[in-house]
Amino acid sequence: MEFSLAGSTIAQDGSSQGAPTALEQCALRKLIEFDDETFDKLKQLGRDRMATLQELADEAFADLFKKHGIPIDLKDALRKSAKLQGAAKQDGAPSKRARRPGRKA
Repeated sequence: MEFSLAGSTIAQDGSSQGAPTALEQCALRKLIEFDDETFDKLKQLGRDRMATLQELADEAFADLFKKHGIPIDLKDALRKSAKLQGAAKQDGAPSKRARRPGRKA
C-alpha cells in the first residue's frame, strides 16, 4: 500500500521515494506550558544572555541528562562506554589469554 504526500510516494513500510517534503524535514515539536512568572524570567534570562528560548531549553535539557547520566549524543555515549570498559578491566577481570593459557588466541 502506498500513498502520496506532497509529491513523494510513501510506502506502507514508511520508506519514501522522491524528494523529501517539508513535513519529512521538519523537527518534532512539542508544547510546554509555563506559568507567567516563569516565562517572564526565561525571557529576561534570554535577553541577558542574548540567547533564544530554544537555546535555554537545549542547555537545560543537556544539564538534566548529564545529571542523570544519560548520554546527549553519540560522542557522549561512546565516551561513557569506554569509561565503563576501562573500569571493568581495572576490576581485575582476567583477560581471555590469562584464563586459557593452553589455547592459541
